[in-house]
Amino acid sequence: MLSEQILIFFQIIFIDLVLAGDNAIIIGMVASQFPPEQRKKIIFWGIGAAVILRILFTLITAYLLQISGLRLVGGILLLYICYKLYVDVVKQQAKEENIKIDNSSFLKAITTVILADITMSLDNVLGVAGAARDHYYLLVFGLALSIILMATAATLISEWIKKYKWIAWVGLLAVLIVAIELIYTDIKVLLL
Repeated sequence: MLSEQILIFFQIIFIDLVLAGDNAIIIGMVASQFPPEQRKKIIFWGIGAAVILRILFTLITAYLLQISGLRLVGGILLLYICYKLYVDVVKQQAKEENIKIDNSSFLKAITTVILADITMSLDNVLGVAGAARDHYYLLVFGLALSIILMATAATLISEWIKKYKWIAWVGLLAVLIVAIELIYTDIKVLLL
């Protein structure tokens, strides 16, 4: 159904807008601790690692969401992510990142970026994979969009969200709808 695909398309865009920026901000924070010639390499390798992790997480998540019972778990995780988004973005409480930046070596900086991306990519991938459902071309679109946003527009996105509160609310609503759909779909299957 075309109208369903259009709705999924916009859900994915808003999920990516709200969730994709964190990764790029962390990469920027880590890179800023180094001289300009190393900064470019850290950004390149950090985003490269983030892209590979995002692809792997997306493939694994898309497969796992096909298994009955796991959509319920994914929906519950997304409800938690909705709560965190509400606290962090909508209520604009100060976010305390537990990421320690070690600027003693290039390798440690890349490791910091990879660890940060592992912890922060799951919410984005789960949201996009949950929204895309069986529409794999929309899943690929969501993955590509999150990578582009992470690599190019994190600062702009964070400014938009601060300036235009409605973007955060729409993103939060999109994640909430996906969470409820995942939970409802699995409960319906499990009860039949």
